[in-house]
Amino acid sequence: MRSTILQALALAAVLALAACQQRQDEGAGDLEPAGGDTLPGDTTAVGPGEGTDAGETAARRTGGGPDHTPPAGDEEKIENAMSAAPEAVAREATIVAPDSAGQMVTLRQGSGTFTCISDNPGTPGNDPMCVDRNGLAWAQAYMARQPPPQGQIGFGYMLQGGSDASNTDPYAQEPGPGGEWIETGPHVMIFNATDRMQGYPDQAGDPTRPYVMWPGTPYAHLMIPVEG
Repeated sequence: MRSTILQALALAAVLALAACQQRQDEGAGDLEPAGGDTLPGDTTAVGPGEGTDAGETAARRTGGGPDHTPPAGDEEKIENAMSAAPEAVAREATIVAPDSAGQMVTLRQGSGTFTCISDNPGTPGNDPMCVDRNGLAWAQAYMARQPPPQGQIGFGYMLQGGSDASNTDPYAQEPGPGGEWIETGPHVMIFNATDRMQGYPDQAGDPTRPYVMWPGTPYAHLMIPVEG
């Protein structure tokens, strides 16, 4: 059941973010997700879900955990989405969120270059995310299983942390046998800089330190812990 939810939300979120950014200069209102192939797995496009393998140690994240309740109502979702980034970024960002039917809608049209999405209810914790336009292009490539566009280094915020299924498989829907969801604390992400991450650990054994997620794949990105 969880894998089905993650599958649907990952696709909807990436499509919604892409369409929302494309319409940002056109003054669009509600955002309807486009059709397409079903995407197995990653919730980091909503916040692509960074993950853990068996044996990796999970760090406790901010605002999540088994008692976490996803935001309800537009105002709560807007506030939750904005909590993913610094106030100066969040106040100008476009805000999108899933409605009760799982459809992605624009809750607030922004004037900035970032798009923020509220907590993904298909993951165990609180994981809103904000990405810039290059980060969005990276997410679109991930969704299509295509190489990310060259020369476009992207940036994203997850200041509430993230719930992740695998640090090695970009399309894992759940942790492997014996594994657990990794709970990362507040962090920022640098996308599409795969040839500039030499020297960083490629395991999430200690997610309180910088490390590379999905090493050895076109979607490798740098995870940098920060204070929330």
